[in-house]
Amino acid sequence: MRSSPAIVYYLGSDNTMKGMCGMSSSDKIKLTSYSSKGGCGCKIGPADLAQVIRSLPPAAPNPNLLVGLDTSDDAGVYRLTDELAIVQTVDFFTPIVDDPYSFGQIAAANAISDIYAMGGTPLTALNIVAFPITTLDKQVLAEILRGAADKVNEAGVTLVGGHSIDDKEPKFGLAVTGLIHPEKVRTNTGARPGDQLILTKPIGVGILTTSIKKDQLSEEEAARVTAVMAELNKTAAETMSRFEVHGCTDVTGFGLLGHSLEMAKGSQVGLRIEKDRVPLLPRVRELAEKGFVPGGTKNNFGHVQDSVAFPEAMDQIDRWILCDAVTSGGLLIAVAATDAADLLSALQEAGVEASRIGEAVPEHPGRIEVV
Repeated sequence: MRSSPAIVYYLGSDNTMKGMCGMSSSDKIKLTSYSSKGGCGCKIGPADLAQVIRSLPPAAPNPNLLVGLDTSDDAGVYRLTDELAIVQTVDFFTPIVDDPYSFGQIAAANAISDIYAMGGTPLTALNIVAFPITTLDKQVLAEILRGAADKVNEAGVTLVGGHSIDDKEPKFGLAVTGLIHPEKVRTNTGARPGDQLILTKPIGVGILTTSIKKDQLSEEEAARVTAVMAELNKTAAETMSRFEVHGCTDVTGFGLLGHSLEMAKGSQVGLRIEKDRVPLLPRVRELAEKGFVPGGTKNNFGHVQDSVAFPEAMDQIDRWILCDAVTSGGLLIAVAATDAADLLSALQEAGVEASRIGEAVPEHPGRIEVV
């Protein structure tokens, strides 16, 4: 994150956005106020998306397509040679925070994360822009792009172009291409019984960012969740590459349980998640109890509840928290039990907020047990 103060935007007399610090609250305009949903919470829900995808004709078979539409993986993988494949992904969303620079950073980190989750090295990126160019000042867009460019540079990725449209709701993201060896692809379908589950970022982002829109967080608390979202998964991905990792996915809009369920079904294993080991951002439970639970989180719960066994004593708030719609979350790693302790130590020593949260089991394949 940058060290300079965030710009506060307000509406000037000419109906354009101005940048200034210290304006009165009545003059401030929130970037998040231009969209009804924020970040990965604006994704089409998993149940609706699955229904649409099922209606599509199957793609023509291609032996070089190593990962495609037939799984719910993070990116596609196409083999070019016996030793080289490309990884491709695209991700964009509406503002999740009010500061344009931070929004650009978060959106870029989120898009690049799909490449890291597959075990690949990101190479190039294209900007995807939708922006109300007659409503918001052009400097707002410039700040979004500057934030993204700084994050792209931090990842060692080359920005090669992009596309923009005039739209009532601002949206931003990236299409990213990476490289990987065909035999080193990490998918969400490779978990094995006995694997330990490691999560590399705390959850609760959706609840906290909903609280930001309702002015419920202090500047320090908002800065904390912003830093978590803007952090690249680069260090976590590079660290896990040295260990026997069987499966990986990043935790984003479908929540921890939604993405875990994709891993359980794809791998045909059961997952056991220990709720007390799942790391939460500060005040998540408190704010959820006050009603700041986004609709996307509740939709996620509705999608997974029939495939998850919760403890009877676990209340609805804690169930929602495990389904919270995350933006630019961490990696969920299924690692061989023999390597789990060493991987966890290596991640933590590298500064990653990693926690062991459960394991893959042979019982109840395609389902999750929360204990």
